[in-house]
Amino acid sequence: MDLTRNAMYVDGRWTAPSSTDTIAVENPATEEVIATVPAGTPVDVDAAVRAARAAFDGWAATDPADRAAALDRLHRALTGRADEIARTVALELGAPLKVATRVQTGLPLTVLRSFVELAGQPPAAEIIGNSLVVREPVGVVGAITPWNYPLHQVMAKLAAALAAGCTVVLKPAELTPLVSYLLFDAVDEAGLPPGVVNLVAGTGQVAGEALAGHPDVDLVSFTGSTATGRRIAHLAADRVARVALELGGKSANLILDDADLATAVKVGVGNAFLNSGQTCTAWTRMLVHRDRYAEAVDLAAATAAGYRLGDPFDPATRLGPLVSAEQRDRVLAHVERGLADGGRLVTGGPGAARPDRGWFVAPTVLADVDPDSALAQEEIFGPVLAILPVDDDDHAVAVANNSRYGLAGAVWSGDQERALGVARRLRTGAVDINGAAFNPLAPFGGYRQSGFGRELGPHGLAEFQQLKAIQR
Repeated sequence: MDLTRNAMYVDGRWTAPSSTDTIAVENPATEEVIATVPAGTPVDVDAAVRAARAAFDGWAATDPADRAAALDRLHRALTGRADEIARTVALELGAPLKVATRVQTGLPLTVLRSFVELAGQPPAAEIIGNSLVVREPVGVVGAITPWNYPLHQVMAKLAAALAAGCTVVLKPAELTPLVSYLLFDAVDEAGLPPGVVNLVAGTGQVAGEALAGHPDVDLVSFTGSTATGRRIAHLAADRVARVALELGGKSANLILDDADLATAVKVGVGNAFLNSGQTCTAWTRMLVHRDRYAEAVDLAAATAAGYRLGDPFDPATRLGPLVSAEQRDRVLAHVERGLADGGRLVTGGPGAARPDRGWFVAPTVLADVDPDSALAQEEIFGPVLAILPVDDDDHAVAVANNSRYGLAGAVWSGDQERALGVARRLRTGAVDINGAAFNPLAPFGGYRQSGFGRELGPHGLAEFQQLKAIQR
């Protein structure tokens, strides 16, 4: 099928871009170019922002029930495209079709449904003394999203912003822009008012910077690398605009000595390798009590051996390629450095067998990793798990918190209260105990260099609101 797109979505219609320059989109499993999209310019960004600004007052004043109805129409339009979305994600990202269907498509639909419900609930006012404190939409939102979850990360921003009464300009990642076009096909079908939500494809260096620095953007919501987050924060700070940043992670999975070891290791490996390891919340550091360390290493190696590399459309495939040749090379370089720093290769690594075509990295497990080494400190963003021994709960907490990041984590123990006590001591935005299910209504975000601000649920909606005090 022809996936090429040659337009932007601005002010409620598909419009011609200002430039004839394009961006090639590659299938990372075959190394073939499968489509092109426009390379947006500051002129395109300005047109989209002006449309969003013109639409803001009307959308902000729309009755919450009507905003909820519009988001419900969008949910129906997207649900009707679910199979096409999953196939497109499998093509442009390389995610196995099962993952593309369940996670890459199913999760954002669940998130959108949650904001349909939240949109219909008028924000509660507070009475504080003689003040009436009300919540109002922050204004025009510039949403800049990453390539690894190309619909979910969009939906976490777009649905919340629209539910809050904001208007949006989206700049999707240039490596995986195609699913955003399917989203805007659904936006068009749903009949959202012109200018309320706009799409500008382009590179981060051009379109992304123009959006982050635009004087009429009231809030920039960005998900991506910590380095790019710093740049966006500077651009927004120069004009005193609000920023919400969801950045990198190096999450720790703490397996205490009384845990169900087989389950903890199996689930931990699966979490680290989800989406070929291209997940900011991945538990990439497995911390295991010394008494059970050797057994855990063996279990991790056996589990990793079950992750078959291959064609994303083959039902037997459990691990697809990385998104690009650059990403593949970066991950392999991290592994080689980890080995040079004293890590012990348990399975996988640069020399492991992988398909002849595509940007694949074999599932890799390294043991005896130094907590201060680059492999334990830097976000790798590939199917690479580091296993580290710890002496007791205090040592495990200290090693887990020995990071400039703080996005997610896990604790496993046969004693729920013990696990909860350890979880409370972790300096991270989310902790799962004994494999607890993901909650799309819970606040999602990080500590330290994992960013600031929260997404999802009522806390995510509040990110797109501001407070006003009216004295009476």
